[in-house]
Amino acid sequence: MAVIDSHQHLWDLERSAYAWLRSPGLEAIHRSIPFVEGLPHLAAVGVDGSVLVQADDTDGDTDAMLEAAASDPRAIGVVGWAPLDDPVRAEARLGAIASPALVGVRALIHDMPDPDWILRPDVDEGLGVLERLDLSFDYVAVLPRHLENLATVGERHPGLRIVVDHLAKPPIGLPDREPWWTLIARAAENPRVVAKLSGLYSATEDVASWTVDQIGPFVERGLEVFGPERLMYGGDWPFSIPAGDYPRTWQAITHHLGRLGERDRAEILGGTAIRHYRLDPARVAAAVAARSGA
Repeated sequence: MAVIDSHQHLWDLERSAYAWLRSPGLEAIHRSIPFVEGLPHLAAVGVDGSVLVQADDTDGDTDAMLEAAASDPRAIGVVGWAPLDDPVRAEARLGAIASPALVGVRALIHDMPDPDWILRPDVDEGLGVLERLDLSFDYVAVLPRHLENLATVGERHPGLRIVVDHLAKPPIGLPDREPWWTLIARAAENPRVVAKLSGLYSATEDVASWTVDQIGPFVERGLEVFGPERLMYGGDWPFSIPAGDYPRTWQAITHHLGRLGERDRAEILGGTAIRHYRLDPARVAAAVAARSGA
C-alpha cells in the first residue's frame, strides 16, 4: 500500500498573507515555501505522496495547492478553504474548483476569537454544503470547547466526514492530561470522525522541547479510542521545522507504531487517508510511480 503523509503545507506570501507566520518562534518558516521543497524529506523516509492542507483562509492559498497538485503527482489530494460562513459563495467556489484532487475543506477555526464559531447558523449551513458535496472537513481543535462542539457538529451532520487535525493538540509537556483525555474519546464516538497523528509537539512555549517518550501516551490514547483504521499519519511540514523538522517527527511517530502489526501500520501510514479522503486511485498510483522513478 502507498505511504501517504496526510498533512503537508505550502505557502506563497505573494498569494496570501499568512498572518500567523508573524508569530514569535516561526522566523525560520516566515517565507514562501513551495511544495517541492519538502519532497526530499518525504522521499528519504519512504513517503510516496501527500495531502496538501490549507494554511490560510483565502482563495489564493487553495489555488496554490491545486496548482501544485496539477503539476506534481506526489501532491495526491488537497484540503482547501471555502467561506463556510457564506454558504452560497462557498458552494459556488467549491463547484468552480471541483476536481479529483480536491478532497476536503478546512478553516483556521483555532485562530477565531469565538470558540463556538463552528455552531453559528451560517457556518452550520456551510457544513451542510460539504455534507451534500461529500467533501471531508478538517477540524482544527485546540481548545477543550472545540472538542466539546464536535459532538454537536456530528449530530447536525450525520453524513459529514470529519478529520480531527493534530489529534486535537494534546497537552504534551503539561502536567494534566484532562480534559483532552476524556474529550478525545468522546470525539471518537462518532464513527465518521478520524484523527491525524500529526503536529504532536510540546504544548509549552518551546515547541521543540517534546520528546519521543512524551508523545507516547497520546499516540496510545489515539490508538485506543480510534483504532488504526481511523488514524492517519501527518508530517505537518514545513510547520514541523521549528519542532525539529521532518525526520524527527517521522521517527517519533513510527517509533510508537513499531509494536503494531504490518496491516495496522499500513492503515495509519496510508490506508486511512486513502479511504477517508477517498483519494483518486489513479492519483495514488501516479504518486507511487513518481517516487519510484525519482
